[in-house]
Amino acid sequence: MADFLSLLRVRRALVLLCVLTGLLLVVILFVEAQAPPKSKKSPRKTAQSRQTQRADSIARASADSLRSVTRSRALADSLRRVDSLTAVRRADSLKTPPYRKVSNTAFGVGERLVFDVKYGYITAGEAEMHIGGFESIAGRKTYRIQFTVNSLPSFSWIYRVEDLYLTFIDFESIAPLRFEQHIQEGSYKRDFTADFDHLNKIARTSEGQYPIPEYVHDILSAFYYVRTVDFSGLKTGDTIKLYNFYRDTSHELVVKLLGRQELEVGAGTFRSLVVEPLVKEGGLFKSEGRIVIWLTDDDLKIPIRVNTKVVIGSIDVELREYSGLSGPVKAKTN
Repeated sequence: MADFLSLLRVRRALVLLCVLTGLLLVVILFVEAQAPPKSKKSPRKTAQSRQTQRADSIARASADSLRSVTRSRALADSLRRVDSLTAVRRADSLKTPPYRKVSNTAFGVGERLVFDVKYGYITAGEAEMHIGGFESIAGRKTYRIQFTVNSLPSFSWIYRVEDLYLTFIDFESIAPLRFEQHIQEGSYKRDFTADFDHLNKIARTSEGQYPIPEYVHDILSAFYYVRTVDFSGLKTGDTIKLYNFYRDTSHELVVKLLGRQELEVGAGTFRSLVVEPLVKEGGLFKSEGRIVIWLTDDDLKIPIRVNTKVVIGSIDVELREYSGLSGPVKAKTN
């Protein structure tokens, strides 16, 4: 509609310009016809002079008219291009919804959690979760979170573990934009990466491209997302549902609240939420049975214990020390 009105205005301007040009030519001819001769020239030379002047006037008027038409057409073309670009941008904004926004007071940059990894009564290794800083991924602000698991030298002769996981969690949506896994467990090695396009629902991995549900999680980001969930209104048996992507497949991940319990670990004694994730994936914690996790029963929901069964037996992971938290640990009782 805007283009049609612009063309209509240009057409009206051209008609008006032609009318004015015609009137101008009539006035010029009338004035020249009435003007007295300036010198005593022969009638033939005077007539030739008048014809030359009339030709020059007509040429100038025609040139001005052509310039006006050219300018009008250029203006109309410019307006059409502006309207076209505006329409495209408007359509793109409608096609691309904004990322969701998740409130997060549970964790922040600088948080560092250190765990003892125990095999029965033997301390077999150490694990660390660290939020090292912010990093830009695909133009988005993300938390760079690193999780390492390493067997101690005294245990490595039995089963050597050197695992590194990285997840880059979008600051607003608390969903992963990139995931990396670099593991060495015994003689087994694996390096894997995945980039998550949540708006187009695609995971582009080092092994292929796969469809995903919107806001799917990797095995590490799922844990951090659960920490942002409000458990205060949940009772024993209630569940939280989300989706987890691993290797080439997305699974529904259900986190079940088993109850509440006071628990003592190396870092102290805490009131805790006891939860069970019902999809079990990943590294040293790849499970043959149940995985049970204890989280502090407060706004931070720090993991203080993980119990699971792996190929080599039952593993307990207990919090030994912490620093850089985003707030006080209100669940700590000593």
